[in-house]
Amino acid sequence: MNRPETPDAHSDAAELSTGGSGELRKQPVNPRAAVAELHVGNRRFAAGTPDRPHQDVGRRIALAEGQQPFAVILGCSDSRVAVELVFDRGLGDLFVVRTAGHSVGPEVLGSVEYAVTALGAPLVVVLGHDSCGAVQAARSAEATGVPVSGHLRAVVEAVLPSVRRAEAAGVADLNQIVDHHVERTVAVLLDRSAAVAAAVAAGTCAVVGMSYQLTTGAVRTVTEVGLAASSAPPAGGARAEPPAPA
Repeated sequence: MNRPETPDAHSDAAELSTGGSGELRKQPVNPRAAVAELHVGNRRFAAGTPDRPHQDVGRRIALAEGQQPFAVILGCSDSRVAVELVFDRGLGDLFVVRTAGHSVGPEVLGSVEYAVTALGAPLVVVLGHDSCGAVQAARSAEATGVPVSGHLRAVVEAVLPSVRRAEAAGVADLNQIVDHHVERTVAVLLDRSAAVAAAVAAGTCAVVGMSYQLTTGAVRTVTEVGLAASSAPPAGGARAEPPAPA
């Protein structure tokens, strides 16, 4: 993995290469522009009219010397949530880290920190989805008291605090529990990674929680931290709460 050149901080996007459609693509270099680009791509995907940018031979060759992704996506490993497809992006656009239930461990934190500090990614997204099996497994384990065997136990234990927090708030719907888990994962990232928290405080990065709907293909924002302090015009959004005790 190679460290890219520093992007121009005074522009919303840097010209990098041509997409598969032949159009000149611009890569977002601040949090606001990165969020906007993800939503635009997702709308194309959900509508069934993807552009499939940055998937041509020229793009592949151009990236051989280095990468400069405009967003880090920490998503669930669910096979139905293919990140580059969901956001209609291509090679070199997204730095993707996937674990069941977007659970956070040392390797995940290190990967996210690398993308933010070494590659200069201006956005971190925690991407959950409805009908999440990891959240359901944690919910079942909590309800039955039956321990989960093998390494799956680590995933369940990572999700359990979110389940308990949601239940304490009187939330029973699975997909609303997923939202709680997305919010908590955002808070955990900022709590456990001094590097990411510092980038957010400096206004060079934001952390946004999103949720993907399996049937419609649409992504919505659940929570955000740092967008108001970024270099683009402000917009509304909820801030993540501190993580609940495990």
